[in-house]
Amino acid sequence: MTVFRISEAAELLGVSTDTVRRWVDAGRLPATRDEHGHRLVDGVELAGFVRAQAAEPDGRAEFSSARNRLRGIVTAVVRDTVMAQVDIQAGPFRVVSLMSREAVDELGLTVGSVAVAVIKSTTVVVERAASLRGRNS
Repeated sequence: MTVFRISEAAELLGVSTDTVRRWVDAGRLPATRDEHGHRLVDGVELAGFVRAQAAEPDGRAEFSSARNRLRGIVTAVVRDTVMAQVDIQAGPFRVVSLMSREAVDELGLTVGSVAVAVIKSTTVVVERAASLRGRNS
C-alpha cells in the first residue's frame, strides 16, 4: 500500500498543505498518523477522493469521445498569417496548441480568456515520477 504525507498529497493535487489539512480535519479525506505523529494519506483513498472531486470543466464530455479536458486561462496567443499558437495554463499544467489563425479568431481566444484544452490521443506515455513516490507501508 502506498501512503503520502500531507505535503506530498498537496503537491500531487496542486493545492496547499493547509487545504489538504482542512480536508482531513473536516473528514473529507481519511488520514492516519505514523509513529512520529505525521499524518499519512493512503494512495487508494487519495485517488478515490480526487476522482470524486473531478467534474467536467465545461459539461461537454457527453458530446465528445475525448475525456481529457483541462480548463484554464489563455496566457499567450501568437499569430502569423495562417497558423497560431495558443498557450493555456490549466492549474499547474501548461498546454500549447497549434491551430489555424481562423480558428483562434472564430473562438475569440485572447490573453486572459478562459478556454478548455480537449486532448484526444492514441498515444499517452506514462512515467513513474522520480520526486514523489509515496511510501509503501
